[in-house]
Amino acid sequence: MKLKNITTIIVAGLALAGATVAHAANPLFPKIFTADPAAFVEDGVAYLYVGRDEATPKDKDYVMKEWRLYSSCDMKNWTDRGVPLKPSAFKWAIGKVDAWASDIVKRDGKYYFYSTVDHATIPGRAIGVAVADKPEGPFVDARGSALVSNDMTRESPIAWDDIDPGVFVDDDGQAYLYWGNTVLKYARLKKNMTEFDGPIVTVGMDRFTEAPYLHKRNGIYYLSYSREFPEETAYMTGPSPTGPWTYRGVIMSKNKVVKTIHHAFIEFNGKSYIVYHNDKLPGGGEYRRSVAVEEFTYNADGTIPYIKQTADGPQANPSPACSK
Repeated sequence: MKLKNITTIIVAGLALAGATVAHAANPLFPKIFTADPAAFVEDGVAYLYVGRDEATPKDKDYVMKEWRLYSSCDMKNWTDRGVPLKPSAFKWAIGKVDAWASDIVKRDGKYYFYSTVDHATIPGRAIGVAVADKPEGPFVDARGSALVSNDMTRESPIAWDDIDPGVFVDDDGQAYLYWGNTVLKYARLKKNMTEFDGPIVTVGMDRFTEAPYLHKRNGIYYLSYSREFPEETAYMTGPSPTGPWTYRGVIMSKNKVVKTIHHAFIEFNGKSYIVYHNDKLPGGGEYRRSVAVEEFTYNADGTIPYIKQTADGPQANPSPACSK
């Protein structure tokens, strides 16, 4: 059966089931503004969590009231899974319009969602962790308090230096959380995924801005991040989750309008992808961003090539889950 016919059957089946299907090139979701993608793959399905940008063209700051979830079994057609979590789930947070960047991981049958919110009693941004039994939630506060608050880190005088959590679980079971703005920080996580197992460590990096993301492939650890401001995506490699790190270069250029560019990497059905946000939707801008995805191929030596932003996005790559 031809790929086009397979995709048609997928979309038709989802439509009959009552799901909302967004068939899109880049940006992926043309009806709303989205940002800060977090992604993982399970059983042949890609899950993509995004913050929703609801700022008007006149607003001078982010308006983000919810995280949204989309899923795909071919990286081309995305099903809207609704709102798995809102900032109000964290009772210790201000919890109204601060659904900032997040990341997610599965461990021991549960899904842990690390997110940036605004603390209600400790001035500044904070990181919370919510947990659920399935990807679409419902997610509930796993601690009842912040995992990281602004009074725990003193390397920078700004109120937003504890943002953009990136979670990673190594092959030996040890979990790590990376985060930061202007200063990169990380800490080991206990097996319960809700407490640190040791001190917070800072990493000296040239022109680090935010959005650290760690992934591993063929024994190489890749630490990617947003660099400079306006931001570009760069990365380093190392022999362990804590380095030592070797700078490798820029892999995605700055956006033309929006100053940020937040990303994640996934492997899906034998191919490699980067998800990120740009400013390509009509009316897009600093507080009205749009999530996109690109397919790429690692170089023979394991390095990541420069990745261009495209309007077409990747070709459909149906996994066995598409036939279920």
